[in-house]
Amino acid sequence: MRGQLEGPGFTDWDEVHEVVADAYFPHELRPLSRDNAARSSLESSDVGASRLARIGFGAAVAIESDHPGAYGINIPLTGHIVSVTGGMEVTSTPGLATICPPDTRTVITNWSSSCEIIGFKVDRDYLQREMDRVLARPGQVLPRQLDLRAGAGAEWLRLVRSIADQALHDSVLLRSEMVSQQLCGALTTALVLTAMPDDDTGSSGIRPRIVKRVIDAIHEDPARPWTAGEMAELVGVSVRRMQQGFREYVGMTPMEFLVDVRLERVHADLTGSASCATVSEAATRWGIMHTGRFAAAYRRKYGVTPSESLRDRGL
Repeated sequence: MRGQLEGPGFTDWDEVHEVVADAYFPHELRPLSRDNAARSSLESSDVGASRLARIGFGAAVAIESDHPGAYGINIPLTGHIVSVTGGMEVTSTPGLATICPPDTRTVITNWSSSCEIIGFKVDRDYLQREMDRVLARPGQVLPRQLDLRAGAGAEWLRLVRSIADQALHDSVLLRSEMVSQQLCGALTTALVLTAMPDDDTGSSGIRPRIVKRVIDAIHEDPARPWTAGEMAELVGVSVRRMQQGFREYVGMTPMEFLVDVRLERVHADLTGSASCATVSEAATRWGIMHTGRFAAAYRRKYGVTPSESLRDRGL
């Protein structure tokens, strides 16, 4: 699903409400001023089990929603949002994000007139499964606010903005279900690692055979839309413990290793006798979802561009 709304031409708040509810969450909308709806804007796109939306109203509004069946993470790019859930008030400005839990009434008492957000809507059951995989500690609950100003939070925000730019402006990108699943998995795993404290304090390191099991699984099916959570679940440890083991025994993260294996498979296709006739075909075959980054990584690894490899093969 892709949606778009922008003024001028929208002066009816009922119409704006209907379009935003369809693209993000059902809600009750109440303008807090006499401003009309002409400056409202919305873009949205499904990304696997999640949805990304860029929303602005151009006027101060209040919103109430139960967020049925999904978490809503509201990330202000400008302005501010004041939200109340279960009696707890949270104010988010650029660099902070509000997490609205599923099936729970959240009241945004003040969405400022200058506020534009990226909204990340993710299915409740999908996120819970990913939390259990990533943390290896069932029953964890996300906090009400994320700090995105530094560290893992800033990295997650950069990832969200990058994927939002792709998803909202490149309709071709999400035609591949595999790519869409990979993007959703990357966003969700990084969200969990950002939101949850690292209390995986076991003193013993991960054993080499566990790392080898993950490596073998990657080699067996590198095109699979792997998430770090799925890899960790495969060997029964938390994502952080698995990452620690990979850094110790492999010298890179599991996802970096996955990318390296995919590059090797693409290189073999482009330089060998594979039937792939284009770089895009070879990249898609092995689960590459970001062609620009792929090309740069390929050149760093092999000293030539993918198209040069293909040309040298004589195609």
